[in-house]
Amino acid sequence: MACPETFSDEPLTPAGRLFLQPQTDVVIHCILRGKNACDIDAIKSAVKSSLMVQHPRFCSLFVRDKNGFEHWRRTQIDVDRHVIVINNRLDNSGEFVDERQASSSEDDDEAAVNQYVADLTVSCPLSMDKPLWELHVLMAHKHAVFRIHHALGDGISLMSMLMVSCRRTDDADALPSMVPDKRPEIKGGKGRAWFWLFGGLWWFLKMVLFTLVFSMEFVVRSFFVSDEKTVITGGDGVELWPRILVTAKFLLDDMKAVKRAVPNTVTFLELLHI
Repeated sequence: MACPETFSDEPLTPAGRLFLQPQTDVVIHCILRGKNACDIDAIKSAVKSSLMVQHPRFCSLFVRDKNGFEHWRRTQIDVDRHVIVINNRLDNSGEFVDERQASSSEDDDEAAVNQYVADLTVSCPLSMDKPLWELHVLMAHKHAVFRIHHALGDGISLMSMLMVSCRRTDDADALPSMVPDKRPEIKGGKGRAWFWLFGGLWWFLKMVLFTLVFSMEFVVRSFFVSDEKTVITGGDGVELWPRILVTAKFLLDDMKAVKRAVPNTVTFLELLHI
C-alpha cells in the first residue's frame, strides 16, 4: 500500500455528507455465519490482503478542516483496531453469560447475534479516529458482523466488494463468478450512428426534465407535506429507542422460482452467481 502522505485530501460527495450528519447517521450491518470455529489470525490476514483495505474509502479518515470543509484523508490501517473479538457467549437478550449456563442451539445463536446487532445500532457509533468500518467476531457463536458506514458506499457496491474478497470453494485461488456484461453491440453505418445520436440526445433531455420535476416535487413536499401520525409513529429521540432485529430464512429453491418467474432481470441471485 502506498504511503498516505502521497495522497491529497479528497472532498466528500453530497451523499457522503448527508450520511455523516448526526440526524441521518447510517451504518450498514452485515451478519456472516460460519460452519467452523473462527480463526482470528486467519481473519486478520485475509482482511490485510483483501481488496477492501485497498479501497480509498476503507483506508481514509473523515476530517473537517478549520474552514468547516469535510474531506477524506488517507491513513495507515491498524487491523487490530478494526477486528473486534467477542469471546464470551451472549444470551437472547444480548447479555454476556457463562459458557456453562448458555444453550448453543442454532436458533439461540441467531437470536443472540440479532440482539447484539440491535444494541450496536443505538449504543455504539463508529469511532471517527479510524476509517469508518469494523468487523466484530463473536467467537462462541461462530458469527461475524461487518459494520460499514453508509458514506463508504451503498449496499450493492459493498456486497460486490465482499464477493471479490471471497474465493471459490472448488478453487481457493479463483475469484467468484460475477454477472457478465450484456451490453448490446453497435453495428451499422452512418444511419445507425445518427439513430444512436438522436436516441442519446432524447435520453438526455428526458433525464433533465425528470430531474427538474422530481427536484421541484421534493422541495414542495419537504416544505408543505408531513407524515401522518400512526400507531407506530415515534416521538422525540426515537433514534435512541431500543431496537429489535428479526431475521427471516428463505430457501434458495424458492428464490430461484421467483427468479424464473421474472425473466430478463438481474436479481440478487445472479449477483451471487446462483
